[in-house]
Amino acid sequence: MSPFLTLVTGLGTGLALIVAIGAQNAFVLRQGLRREHVGAVVAVCAASDVVLVLAGTAGLGALVTRVPALLDAVRWGGAAFLLVLAVMAARRVLRPAALDPAGDATASLATAAGTALALTWLNPHVYLDTVLLLGSVAAGHGDARWWFATGAVVASIGWFTALGYGARALAPVFARPVAWRVLDGVIAVVMAALAVSLVATA
Repeated sequence: MSPFLTLVTGLGTGLALIVAIGAQNAFVLRQGLRREHVGAVVAVCAASDVVLVLAGTAGLGALVTRVPALLDAVRWGGAAFLLVLAVMAARRVLRPAALDPAGDATASLATAAGTALALTWLNPHVYLDTVLLLGSVAAGHGDARWWFATGAVVASIGWFTALGYGARALAPVFARPVAWRVLDGVIAVVMAALAVSLVATA
């Protein structure tokens, strides 16, 4: 397979793993809609994915499979963190005063970046999908694995940038408080479901 086709394969594989709705994507979307620390949140999520993709391509996946206690610790910590975020989203749904994005208290840059980091690194699926699975597929390309990794990296950077900055195109829809109630309701359900799934697989 040519380097270009390998790169395209990496791009497609990376998008397939990252586009599915999850806690991280929901958070980036909400920050984009609020136009709050979008650049920092996108940078944190994209940079984290780049590190994970490169680590998987370099062979870190083998270490992940040999240290199950590490995944267990991340699983329980991630579940607790996701439940907290689910409760916060549910409270916004139940409290009309908190639905208007202009009326919400603006989170600090450190809080936004910290949340993005936690949603990435406290999710054990990121190690299984991005490090182990993506790393295994990359290894199958032999010497061309770094072309595959490049495609996956481009997918991550492109997706988070499009999600964070493209969210403002939905601003007219979210000018109505009910739209925020629906979004936060979806976020609460997604994060709670992910937390339960993490514990269920322990």
